[in-house]
Amino acid sequence: MSPSLKPIEDQVVVITGASSGIGLVTARAAAAKGASVMLVARGGAALRAIVAEIEAGGGRAACAIADVGSLAEVRAAADLAVATFGRIDGWVNCAGVAIYAKLAETSEDEHQRLFQTNYFGVVHGALTALEHLREQGGALVTVGSIAGDIPSPIMGAYDASKHAVKGFIESLRIETNADRLPVSITLIKPAGMNTPIGEHAANHLDGEALIPPPVYDPALVADAVLDALQHPRRERTVGGIGRLQVLLGNHFPGLLARFGGLLIPFLSDRDRRKTMASNLAQPVDDGRAHSRHESGRGLSAYAIASRRPVATTIAAAAIVGATLLVARTRNGAQTKAR
Repeated sequence: MSPSLKPIEDQVVVITGASSGIGLVTARAAAAKGASVMLVARGGAALRAIVAEIEAGGGRAACAIADVGSLAEVRAAADLAVATFGRIDGWVNCAGVAIYAKLAETSEDEHQRLFQTNYFGVVHGALTALEHLREQGGALVTVGSIAGDIPSPIMGAYDASKHAVKGFIESLRIETNADRLPVSITLIKPAGMNTPIGEHAANHLDGEALIPPPVYDPALVADAVLDALQHPRRERTVGGIGRLQVLLGNHFPGLLARFGGLLIPFLSDRDRRKTMASNLAQPVDDGRAHSRHESGRGLSAYAIASRRPVATTIAAAAIVGATLLVARTRNGAQTKAR
């Protein structure tokens, strides 16, 4: 059954990881467009402040304090959304944590805790969303990463969790389609974004953790999420250079394996004292959307083009056709000259 998605202003949307970073930017954007938003995160103080901010601007919002690593807490957050707004039309999995360390130096406790949030948080959110969407329909949007497409040094545990998320979401989509459920399932894959994830990470490097370059504005991801809440999409990569990195990594894996370590110096700033607080096990309740150290590109031509695949394909074909015509004309002229 083909999903029929409502305009964003008519939707009730649950957003996990909504107290910082991409989740926070997305919650603000959805509320500004008229959606009723249930913000879910572990940090109560930040959530309440954000809800007050949205309501002061005329928006509709509420919050639920929950750890996405707990299925019971995620289900309770969904029940609160229904009790508050009457239903759920869209669900956005956006909670995430990171570790900056070599895999051989990553403790098992930290590795498991990261997977509990990044992978099982998505599992819990997706299965809970389907319980509410399988009858009336709606959109399930998961924010993954280009790290789910290529390997990475230093952030290997994070990278592995995003590979797992991609496998789960793509498999869930097949099963949902086979069951003919009216649910759109989308995987959003951002490149590096200007969020506090590096400062919130469990950082075992010397110096402050940095976002893998190039760094984009998280508002681009929020735009992609809002688009996926209203239009069935399979996946979207946000950040054209990130897409190029994936293509190069997939086509030249041997070179990536050999020279990928050259990225390591760009993942920390030894001239800055590293942030000691980590949100791996406990929330960093500061309610920040952006990093203190980064600036982000505000435009991604690839993200814009990917929203209009037919037009983009036609344009690309036209460019290729024009290029071939010019080449043929030049070759003909050269042949006549001879």
